[in-house]
Amino acid sequence: MFVVAVVVLGAFLAGCSLFEDPAPQPTVTGGVPTTPGATPTETPVHELVPDGDAADNLPLFESVVLSVWESDDRARGRAYIDALTEVGFDRDDMQVTQDQTTVGNAAESIQFSVRWGEAECLVGQVGPSTGDPVVAVMDQLAEGRCLVGETRAIDW
Repeated sequence: MFVVAVVVLGAFLAGCSLFEDPAPQPTVTGGVPTTPGATPTETPVHELVPDGDAADNLPLFESVVLSVWESDDRARGRAYIDALTEVGFDRDDMQVTQDQTTVGNAAESIQFSVRWGEAECLVGQVGPSTGDPVVAVMDQLAEGRCLVGETRAIDW
């Protein structure tokens, strides 16, 4: 008897949803949420904010990181540094870790950063162990560094 009641209640609830007019569910198109039937809006254009703080520049930093991540150069630290430089970040304020381990294997993650002002850093991390790219604003470390440990020279 209990089983019959559960089946009847389930059928009733399912039937109710058949007659409801569901609200359109937003989807993401090119990084911008849109509603079905609506005209997609353009992806926001992010620009460098030289007089802003690191948080003001995080959207641009993140868009560059995502763009490189979606390319064939996703595992090359140099690609992130070059792309960040192209949009106006200062190469002299950047750090990047090695692309390969000491035995020549691809690194499980690559970190890169841009020192911003006297106290902040924009930091990104990508790689197989990371999953989706991660970006954050973090406090600077001693001597104006952003990344812990050994980094590679940006000499290209």
